[in-house]
Amino acid sequence: MSCPRPWTLLVLAFTLLVPAPAAAAPRTPPPDPVVAALERGAHPLRTAEPGGDTRDLEPLGRAVGDAVVVGAGEATHGSHDFLALKARVFRYLVERRGFRTFALETAWSTGVRLDDYVVHGKGDPERIMREDLQYTYALNPTAENLALVRWMREYNRRRPHDPVRFMGDDWGYTGPELYDRVTDWVARVRPRHAPRFEALYRGLRPAVPSGAYQRAYLARPLAERRAMAARTGRALRLLRTLAPGGPAAHREFAEVLRHATVIDQTATGYGFDFADPDQVAEAMRRRDEDMADNVLWWQAHTGHRVLLSGHNNHIGYRPEDPQVLPRTQGAVLRDRLGSGYASVGLTFGQGSFKATDPEEERMLTHTVGPMPPGANEHTLDRVRHERWVLDLRIAPAPARRWLAGARPTRSVGTAYPEPRNAFDIALGRCYDVLVHQDRVRAVDLLPAP
Repeated sequence: MSCPRPWTLLVLAFTLLVPAPAAAAPRTPPPDPVVAALERGAHPLRTAEPGGDTRDLEPLGRAVGDAVVVGAGEATHGSHDFLALKARVFRYLVERRGFRTFALETAWSTGVRLDDYVVHGKGDPERIMREDLQYTYALNPTAENLALVRWMREYNRRRPHDPVRFMGDDWGYTGPELYDRVTDWVARVRPRHAPRFEALYRGLRPAVPSGAYQRAYLARPLAERRAMAARTGRALRLLRTLAPGGPAAHREFAEVLRHATVIDQTATGYGFDFADPDQVAEAMRRRDEDMADNVLWWQAHTGHRVLLSGHNNHIGYRPEDPQVLPRTQGAVLRDRLGSGYASVGLTFGQGSFKATDPEEERMLTHTVGPMPPGANEHTLDRVRHERWVLDLRIAPAPARRWLAGARPTRSVGTAYPEPRNAFDIALGRCYDVLVHQDRVRAVDLLPAP
């Protein structure tokens, strides 16, 4: 074997003495400009639970500004954190911003009963909820809503001359007390017309529990349901001709007329052919328009600023699926009130909620994980706050551009799973303000009656 040449030895020695260059450190991906922009505009919220310091809600108060009706949504009807946060926001709006009415996506007649408790202490709110809030409203009788109603009553005990009020804006169930308020007024003020109203309303007053009444109503033949609607329409038109004179009498009459209007809304709403997709869409459009009209009447009648609680798909400006719901309650309110209406969407990353099975026979607790890349929630979850609020109208420019694009967004109604539980939604075109929470848990439903 030949000896190595001197220059070879020198190269070998140098190689051994000089350390090898360190491996390149892994490159940190550049920050997402959308997430960074969302974080610049977002304000963290301390908690979803009512009570305690409310300074963290001031950005939300500034965002709703002078709106007389504020719609507060929810991505599911059955998550505790949405209901708790709305109760917290309402208490803040009452104490700091002069709001006086909480409106819930529930039956008008149930709202009348709960308002009697809130204002006058009449009745038992838990019993009212358990009796009235069944079937289509089975996710309304919750410990969270009951706690809010009881807080409202306690508030009114301390301030009886400036009370807060409760209203339901929907017509899916109309209890017997609503018929009684109309017929009792006619019997007292226009007695010669009383037999006519008794005849027109005969057989319509519920005489069985709310859930059974709703199911039985829907099971009636279409022609019979439409004949019932014709009778409530005639009663409403007749009542309009019976207005008394005098401001006090007129105010009472206005309330009675609204009760008769909601009775007619119920009968008309049930008078569609639900086997026909076009009729279903028309029924849904009519429902949202009626809910908006009820809120507008209440706001004008009371002069109150109103927090309206409902599903995101109702309080926003654009429907999830225009073929099912052509026009939302939020769109009607914006058209009628302009900047006097503000819409607040509520979204979440993962967690639990109550909903029925698709056949709406059993109430279940469902748990879902994070949404996949490409969904709105996937980006919203990357904002470093656990819970935050953002005024979408003044968000930094990169965020506004992103918010203008439609992406899959989770939406759960009464039943789960449905054929679709995510819809392409442009958050910035649907809401004025957004509140996002990383995690939610299921609501606490009251025991069934």
